[in-house]
Amino acid sequence: MRIVVTGSSGHLGEALMRSLRASGDEAIGLDRLASPFTDRIGSLVDAGFVHDTLAGADAVLHTATLHKPHVATHTRQEFVDSNVTGTLNVLEACVAHRVKSLVFTSTTSAFGAALTPPPGEPAAWIDETVRHVPKNIYGVTKIAAEDLCELFHRRERLPCLILRTSRFFPEADDSAEIRDAYDDANAKVNELLYRRVDIADVVSAHRCALDRAPAIGFDRYIISAATPLSPDDAAALRRDAPGVIARYFPDYVEEYARRGWRMFPEFDRIYSSAKAVRELGWRPAFGFGEALAALRDQRDYRSDLTLQIGRKGYHADTFAHGPYPV
Repeated sequence: MRIVVTGSSGHLGEALMRSLRASGDEAIGLDRLASPFTDRIGSLVDAGFVHDTLAGADAVLHTATLHKPHVATHTRQEFVDSNVTGTLNVLEACVAHRVKSLVFTSTTSAFGAALTPPPGEPAAWIDETVRHVPKNIYGVTKIAAEDLCELFHRRERLPCLILRTSRFFPEADDSAEIRDAYDDANAKVNELLYRRVDIADVVSAHRCALDRAPAIGFDRYIISAATPLSPDDAAALRRDAPGVIARYFPDYVEEYARRGWRMFPEFDRIYSSAKAVRELGWRPAFGFGEALAALRDQRDYRSDLTLQIGRKGYHADTFAHGPYPV
């Protein structure tokens, strides 16, 4: 299969290129930045470049985007150009070349304000039925791009699935408060319970979506590590997350104490990926339970793919107060 991957120099793009090449697929990497995984260098805003690159493609994995950390360093127009116009050009080229399957990588950040309930309210149970309330230009443009995908499915019958991924970046947390209070690995393992996914699982979700898109046609899916939590836990998670987690994983307390780690005092949300598991046949392999077992065995809790890719960062510049401009 000939598969074009947009954003092939990024975290997910590289992960997909590595995996597709290893499986024997003909993977063509497209990015504006050169890398060992980029075959065509150019901008998605250039419709002619996109059209030429997609010639002969059987499928497209569209991961290229400006991200949340770029909100403080890029204009709103740049977000529209990259995330909306770029996606429109990909969709037009897919239709022109009769691409059989498109997977669009979106984000749980698109839910925006719906992710943070008012103080005293239960944690938000986030599944595909929750209405998105974007709170910045990143969320607005990702929702607009999703809507374009849906339009092209309805009008052009383009098979297209949208994957709203939770955080999988290996860089330090974007919250200075979390960076200061928690060891980086501690914070990331905590997040596997409710708002993080390993990049190897993101890759396998894209592969499942690629295979299922022609039969499904169009739909949206949350991609996050499988959680043992349920909506019944939502109120308690806002008051005493460590106590809730101890009910599910009693041995986590000893392991965390041995490492000097702490569970977050509260969770404001829980992402549910049950629909992706049920409808895509996706089987996430890296959750909190697996991480806990790895820690007990003195193994790295992360996938080999995560370790191979490493940290890329989001900016060429450095900032006085940390890895992010805000």
